[in-house]
This record gives sequence, C-alpha cells and structure tokens, in this order.
Amino acid sequence: MHVLNMTFFPSQTKNAWKFPGGLSDLGENIDETAVWEVFEETGVRSQFRSLLSIRQQHKLPGAFGMSDMYLICRLSPLSHHINLCTQECLRCEWLDLSELAETSETTPITSRIATLLLYGLDNGFHDIDLTMKQLPAVYPGSFYQLYHRRLPEV
Repeated sequence: MHVLNMTFFPSQTKNAWKFPGGLSDLGENIDETAVWEVFEETGVRSQFRSLLSIRQQHKLPGAFGMSDMYLICRLSPLSHHINLCTQECLRCEWLDLSELAETSETTPITSRIATLLLYGLDNGFHDIDLTMKQLPAVYPGSFYQLYHRRLPEV
C-alpha cells in the first residue's frame, strides 16, 4: 500500500516526510478538515474513513499560546494525481507504507502512524479505527459527531 506524504519547508521543521494536515476552520468537522487539507496541499481528492489517533502537546511556540491537539485521520484516495502546493511543502509523492515506517527521514509521529496503518492492513482496521457517528444533541435540530471504536456485531 502507498500513502501520500509531503516534505515540509526546512524553516518549519526538519526536511522530513509527513502526512498532509492543517487547522480546522470554526464550525468545520474533523472529517471535513482532513479531506480539505489533503486536497489543498496535494490536489488529491479523498474520503474520510476513521480517526486513527490523537496527539496532544503543550507550550509549543507555534500553537498561539494554547495546547495543541493533532487528530490523525485515515482517508481513502478518490484520485491519485498530485498537484503540489509549493507554498506548503517542497515535495509530495506516494510512498510505500512499509518504507515510510522504517525510514529515518520522517518524524516520529509519521513513522508510528505508518506502523499503525500496516497493522490495520494486516489485521483489519476494526481494532484501531475510531469511527464517527452523528447523533442528535439535546438542543432540538442540533447534532454532534461522536468518535469511538466500533461496537461488536450482536
């Protein structure tokens, strides 16, 4: 399996492979942000599958004085042609997932997520995916998205 990866500009981080990503706009759901950011940075259209993991950090210089939560989503590509956004990164290409998990030219989180994806491919994603279910809120006409592991079939 191949995954889409980009290299950041060296001024933002070390010149390393990473997954596309970005900030959510006010009122934008996790799935919408993930699909949009991949398209904006790479030109690849995709479909949301699940939330894979959450990383939390505190006191980062680029986090506007706030704690930072980084949500990593699993998407399926709907297109494969890359149209690189040169303002966001230096390179963008499809990489073999097993190579990405082993390379030293990546960030620790990218390597870990590549390993998690390999596990999902070998053993099924039911053990690692957090799927999304839209549920009605207590306020009439309002809804929220709940992310959780799939319930066992009964």
